Amino acid sequence: MSSEGRGELRRKDGHIWSSGIGLAALFLSVALVSGCGGGGGTTGFSSERLPDTLPTIKMPSLSGSNPQPDPVTAPPITTADGRATSCPQVVAWPNEKLKTVYQNGHDGDANFILYRGEITKLSRECRVYGGRVVVKYGFAGRLLLGPKGYPGSFSLPVSVKATDAYKAQIGQDRMSVRVTVPGNQTVGYFSMVREMSLPVRTGTRLQDYKIFVALK
Repeated sequence: MSSEGRGELRRKDGHIWSSGIGLAALFLSVALVSGCGGGGGTTGFSSERLPDTLPTIKMPSLSGSNPQPDPVTAPPITTADGRATSCPQVVAWPNEKLKTVYQNGHDGDANFILYRGEITKLSRECRVYGGRVVVKYGFAGRLLLGPKGYPGSFSLPVSVKATDAYKAQIGQDRMSVRVTVPGNQTVGYFSMVREMSLPVRTGTRLQDYKIFVALK
């Protein structure tokens, strides 16, 4: 996907980014809770919640079947003096930030849920290079065991697409994120950082560009 219309997807380490907020806090928050999963049996979802390191991101409970109506959205990037810095938005919509897996033949039955994955935090940093913007985005979340779940290693599919100010798709990516639920616990945590290079049309605003992250 190296053409301009689809965007360039790659990992990098050598850039000076527009802000220090977000990605470091994203990994720190996951590290702080990685050993604090709920214990006991697997008869229902844990009510344990991640600490709100990024305060603008809502942390919906997974104890019920319906997610909150608001999407998870990366917090605005700011400079050292608090001024907003233009950057594409990173969003996970309510019906796409959760993925529930059921025991075979029991789709939709809450008593036969194996596990549920949830994106709970998003962050991004960006820098403009000529007619392109390079966005380094991160996402983190958790996997909760359901009534039929058991500890182990799991793989959650992640789909990413980017749109420009006119809602035309200009980039995409697909990946899998590994999650481990330790023995005698009911929750595991995951995080990942990716990079996407997007073309910027003359006369458009970067904040009108969007990167959508989904568990699907």
